[in-house]
Amino acid sequence: MSGYLAVISIGTNSTRVLLADAPEGRPHVAVERSIGTRLGEGIGESGMLAEEPMERTLEAVRVHVGSVRGHYLRLYAIATSAVRRATNRDAFSRAVERITGVPLRVLSGEEEAAASFRGALASLPPSPGAMTGAIDVGGGSTEYAIGEGNLPQRSLSVEIGAVRLTEEVPQLGGHDGPVDGAALERARAIAAERLAPLVELRGARRIALVGGSATSAASLIRAKRGRIERFELTRERLDATFARLCALGIEERRALEGVKAQRADILPAGVLILATALECLDMESATVTAGDLLLGYLLQQQDALAAARHQGGTGGWWNR
Repeated sequence: MSGYLAVISIGTNSTRVLLADAPEGRPHVAVERSIGTRLGEGIGESGMLAEEPMERTLEAVRVHVGSVRGHYLRLYAIATSAVRRATNRDAFSRAVERITGVPLRVLSGEEEAAASFRGALASLPPSPGAMTGAIDVGGGSTEYAIGEGNLPQRSLSVEIGAVRLTEEVPQLGGHDGPVDGAALERARAIAAERLAPLVELRGARRIALVGGSATSAASLIRAKRGRIERFELTRERLDATFARLCALGIEERRALEGVKAQRADILPAGVLILATALECLDMESATVTAGDLLLGYLLQQQDALAAARHQGGTGGWWNR
């Protein structure tokens, strides 16, 4: 596996690892794992990563490093919204580096959007000349990028995510039973206000949905778990799924086929964000893809290596 790259991604809700290669741009995934760590838990109140979520996340990083050790040419570690927002991110980044041996790169919202866009494109059939958009609903933020080819022409990062919205409207979590009407209206109003800037980025002929909220919604609708590839979601189905989830308490949600127990509390928020984003973009449907942030980041490194080789340089992913 000497040609493989390993990428560990530390998100607001989960910590993931991808071990993959992409000869001639065709991805081959060897290892893909996710551990629910909820690093962003409570960050909205203090602005800091709390001790317990940090410990959960660092342990997940240890597990992921062990699972791919000896199989990669180069290991990367990246982080997104929760670490990006945290006032104590430097101390946390040093703790991650002590485990991985590589610096933790905290992506900007625009960098996250571009990598998710790249990963989504790798999972879609070619469509020369067609404007493609990619929506990535994470735990703490939502990214959107639109463009032709591998590079987005415009992108946007919005401060709303499945964990973040659930903390703002706790009733969405379902711990007190079904969600009442007042909480539903508040959640819808927040989503509509935060996602309103997407209206300015309309124009895509097709939309890809990436990230845990999208794949979890698809798993629930098709009533089984497993790798999601090119699953079509309509706004109508998303609206119906949101209503269905909000009518249930947390334990009833966990009993649903296709729903991961760790995501049952934040899934309604994620589904609402997806549906609202599509409405803002004036799209009736979109395609859930397996390719996402991690795959996109890997492909970006391969693009950089190819460019360095073309220029006769010695730079590449192994010495960055």
